[in-house]
Amino acid sequence: MKKVAIIMGSDSDLPVAQKAVAKLRMLAVPYEVHVISAHRTPEEAKDFATAARKRGIGVIIAIAGKAAHLGGVLASWTTLPVIGIPCGGDGLGGIDALLSTVQMPPGIPVASMAVNGGENAAIFACQILALDDDGLSERLNADRQSMQEKVRDKNSKIEEMFN
Repeated sequence: MKKVAIIMGSDSDLPVAQKAVAKLRMLAVPYEVHVISAHRTPEEAKDFATAARKRGIGVIIAIAGKAAHLGGVLASWTTLPVIGIPCGGDGLGGIDALLSTVQMPPGIPVASMAVNGGENAAIFACQILALDDDGLSERLNADRQSMQEKVRDKNSKIEEMFN
């Protein structure tokens, strides 16, 4: 199975990365995690992206705040799917990162998740990998069923309280 690479622009993005890691672990998908800055270590970003496919990476998740160019920089060096997670933080609360992530020029797409959307990024990466992996597809379906059951259980409790 191909791996998911989680690239943070800074270790301050770790709480968002941990949400993605938790979901990948739960779905038994291999991953690796790195800190690579689009602005402070651009050569490392290039080297990582250009070698990712040969290293068994199938999808890249790029997590960054503020200017948030990490997803676009990585996408410029690979044709692997890149999923951007804009991070909220001081100042503009993540709107700056969101706009930097979604405003990509034609030809260099980056899928964008919600601000701090680590879990959804992991699920989306798994959905991409599941196109060629029936076992992963089954695990995703089971996870979806589990979510449905949790909502049904919560509904039952609320109905008992109020109806």
